[in-house]
Amino acid sequence: MRILLTNDDGFFAHGLQTLYNVLSENNQHDICIVAPEGQRSAVGRSITLFQPIFVNNHKLKGNDYGLAVNGTPTDCVKLAIQGDILPYQPDLIISGINNGPNLGSDVFYSGTVAAAMEGVLLGIPSIAVSLADYDCEDYAPSAQFIKELIDGNSDFIHYKEGLLNINVPPLTRNAWHGKRVTRLGRSVYDNAFEFRKSPNGKEYYWITGTLLYDEEPDTDHRAIQEGYVSVTPLHCDLTDYTRMKDLEKAKE
Repeated sequence: MRILLTNDDGFFAHGLQTLYNVLSENNQHDICIVAPEGQRSAVGRSITLFQPIFVNNHKLKGNDYGLAVNGTPTDCVKLAIQGDILPYQPDLIISGINNGPNLGSDVFYSGTVAAAMEGVLLGIPSIAVSLADYDCEDYAPSAQFIKELIDGNSDFIHYKEGLLNINVPPLTRNAWHGKRVTRLGRSVYDNAFEFRKSPNGKEYYWITGTLLYDEEPDTDHRAIQEGYVSVTPLHCDLTDYTRMKDLEKAKE
C-alpha cells in the first residue's frame, strides 16, 4: 500500500516516527512523510495564503520519502496531493500519532484531524490517530494497532466519504478492553485569560482553564475512560438536515 503520513506535532515527533518505523518494517508499504517542520497543534484547518511554503527533504529508509514543511497540517496534505511533489498518489493518509487526545469537540481545533479531513476532501481514505494522554510516551501499541488494520486490509481503512478519528487509551496493549465505535462527545472549555506583563512591560494574555467532558456511555470520552480504543467516523458535511426541514416548513 502507498501511505502518506502527516501530523500536527512536527516531522520529528515521537508519535509520527514510531508509526513510520512500525509501518516500514519488512518493506511491505511505500511510505512518504509530509509533515510540519515543528509544532502546529490546535491550528484547525488553517492554510498558508500570504507567505511562501518552504520544504526540506529528509532521508528515510530505502525509497521512502520525507518532507518537512513550514506550514500547517492542511498545507502538508494539500501540497502532497496537489503539489506534484511525491512520486505517487497515496492510497491512504494517516495523521498522527498525536501526542494527546482528540476527543469530542476538540476535533474542530485539531490539526491532526484537519489533515485527515483534507485527505477526505481530496478523495483519499484518511485516518486520524491520537494517543489519549499527554504524558504517555509509549506509541508502539497505537502504531501496532494501525499496522494490523492496514495489513488485515480492514474495511475501516477504505472508506472515502469520511475519516476515522481513532483515540487509543494510554495503557499497555493487554490492558485494552477492545475497540468501540463511538460518537463524538462534548468537550467544554471553562477558559480564563490571565493578564500578564513581559519583562519589557508589554501586556499580553495567557489562556488557561479547565476542560470538562460529558460522560454519556456511547461517546469517545467514555470509551477512553473505560480502556477501549475509540473509533469515531467523521464526515465533512456539517449540514444540519433536521434544521433544514424545520426551515423549509417555516417558510410555507
